[in-house]
Amino acid sequence: MDEHASETDVAVVGAGPAGCVLSYLLARSGVDVTLLERGADLDRAFRGYFWQPVALRLFDQMGLLADVLALDHVEVSRPSVDVYGRAFDLFDLSASPGPYNYGVLMEQPALLRLLVERAATYDGFEFRPHTPVRDLLSEDGRVVGVRARNADGESVTVRARCVVGADGRYSTVRAAAGIDPGLFDSRLELLWFKLPADAVGEDAQARFDAAGTLLYFGLGEEEAQLGWFVEAGTYPDLREAGIEAFRDRVRAVDPALGPALDDHLTDFEACSLLHIDPGVSERWVDDGLLLVGDAAHVASPVGGQGNGLAVEDAVLAHRVICEALDGSDGVLPARALARFEAERRPAIERVVRAQRRGEAALTALVLSQGRVPDPVRRAALTAGVGVAAHLPGTRRTVELFAWGATSVTVAREHLVDAPTWA
Repeated sequence: MDEHASETDVAVVGAGPAGCVLSYLLARSGVDVTLLERGADLDRAFRGYFWQPVALRLFDQMGLLADVLALDHVEVSRPSVDVYGRAFDLFDLSASPGPYNYGVLMEQPALLRLLVERAATYDGFEFRPHTPVRDLLSEDGRVVGVRARNADGESVTVRARCVVGADGRYSTVRAAAGIDPGLFDSRLELLWFKLPADAVGEDAQARFDAAGTLLYFGLGEEEAQLGWFVEAGTYPDLREAGIEAFRDRVRAVDPALGPALDDHLTDFEACSLLHIDPGVSERWVDDGLLLVGDAAHVASPVGGQGNGLAVEDAVLAHRVICEALDGSDGVLPARALARFEAERRPAIERVVRAQRRGEAALTALVLSQGRVPDPVRRAALTAGVGVAAHLPGTRRTVELFAWGATSVTVAREHLVDAPTWA
């Protein structure tokens, strides 16, 4: 065997939340697993920051919740918005039965490192950073591994009984398998940037007024992440106008940010543009192949669903893969992996439908700026937000987003060291 060729039970491509959780659970179940990550490390900026209560429930079932909550984070139970100077609570998670009646704002890198470090305590786990996957290995119509390139630019092959594409919205694995991502068009894009936490005194998660729409998310003691919606395709115009003009627009929404904007938002390289088109891939399973997380279904930022869905995917994929490994020899057939898609697709499609409804309302709100007389916009927005928070449909959507598909549970029977409370 070539020195750059290896074999494993499962090759997981992408060290995001879905890939790291799945790799950890598989390693903890005695499965040989290789986690390949294109980046040189796990540091990633402007990625999903909100962890819904469903993710906390599943981390608790893994016995990891205390370690997760020891990382720098901000708890959120009553998100609110500021509409033309008037505050509105959107909903109150703390009014629901505990213990998972809050969400957590937290950047990904520390949590991903925690998962990889825990996975590395098991002999069958291997983490390969700086190893971008280039293509799939296929034989007789079955996926049997991946081709990649290591940090030295050398070709690498990893043969596996199952390849898991967990490599995100722009999945190389999905593209190599010829699977359509099924993306819907969005009329908005979201421009992220960061400021010091102490410069952001805003308690609300969003502020709407005549000058624009600004999102706020605390990420711990040091940083806060802010977002500015732009109409799809207009970002080049924003850049051409210059960073000072953009700072002025943000400052018009929240004048208190002025000094921090001047000191920290010095050019557009400090920003990250997010295309928020959601989508559901045409299929998630082939012989030897499984897609999870954004590779299978791209979540829009509406409702902060990406991380929770990724953790749920990883937990169910762990169960399905372990059972498939026990029940067959060689490459895992699509029929053994199909349970994953059969169980998850209906739940995902329900979430995406709810997100698209929310995105439609948000799009109308953002694009009404400058096109609808401000007194009319102010009255409609104030009344709409005030009423929406109390509608039964809003509560049902909150429950769906926050607690997910409660049938998804960690398969503790496959773990070699189940949590002591189990």
